[in-house]
Amino acid sequence: MGAVTETGAANGKPNQDVFAATLLELAKADRNIVAITSDSRGSGKLVTYGQELPAQIVEIGIAEQNLVGVAAGLASAGKKSFAVSPACFLTARALEQIKNDVAYSDNPVRLVGISAGVSYGALGTTHHSLHDFAVLRAINNISIIVPADNYETSEAVKFAVKYNKPVYLRFGKKPMPLLTEDPNNKFELGKGRVIREGADIAIIANGETVYPALKAAELLAENGIEATVVSMHTIKPLDNELVLALAEKTGAIVTVEEHSVNGGLGEACASLLIQHGYSKPFKIMGIPDEYTVTGSQVEILNHYGISAEGISAAVTGMLKTI
Repeated sequence: MGAVTETGAANGKPNQDVFAATLLELAKADRNIVAITSDSRGSGKLVTYGQELPAQIVEIGIAEQNLVGVAAGLASAGKKSFAVSPACFLTARALEQIKNDVAYSDNPVRLVGISAGVSYGALGTTHHSLHDFAVLRAINNISIIVPADNYETSEAVKFAVKYNKPVYLRFGKKPMPLLTEDPNNKFELGKGRVIREGADIAIIANGETVYPALKAAELLAENGIEATVVSMHTIKPLDNELVLALAEKTGAIVTVEEHSVNGGLGEACASLLIQHGYSKPFKIMGIPDEYTVTGSQVEILNHYGISAEGISAAVTGMLKTI
């Protein structure tokens, strides 16, 4: 598989930019695609979309409950609706509408959480979405997709247009590199992408944490530790088959996510593994159960060890206990 290079990192775009560009191209060819925004046209990178397709965008204003309700109504009338709003507000203020108008009513709304995780940095805990995986995992009939790079983002948007079920797409603001150049390593709902192979430990990550996980694997390799790195872009449905295979193949598992350690990717994997008798070392890396420190996205993630060096150190410490 192709390795991530510094050139790749330099050329990468923020995933939400790729989302907007992909949606625009798809919407030009399909008049049923409609973007609904909550005063988030600028932050969602949909200004150009609105200029070119004014009949296919609806501005609701800062009213997330109405955003989801309108998106559900449009979806029930045959429109392919994309409800775009900051992830922190979309999955908190409008949770009842997501539960009832979208999932329970089986309306195929594409919920798009932008500026996710700690993307808003110094704006603080009120603007961080560290709960969205947890609350949406607990709701029946909604898939959760967290792309790691521009390729996964583009493919996820294309998939969502064709998918006639509720789905949540989560994007961040940081430019992201191409994880692999292997043309056979395709995006598929519910199937994790193995970015690097290694027999000693498996690092399962998603979203913007996959790249530091991959760089951590490179640091570990310098010390003779070979890690498998997985982009688990779909939390729900989880790739149970891959997680269980990694449990058999490797000596330990670490999960990494830009989310609370409660209720997210790590707990999804832990629940699966414990029910299958897993007894090897396992660690969840994410944001601890506290109000986050103040700083930029990178500063916050570094503070909590979600960096190449932090992940590498955590893995090394785990393996010493085996």
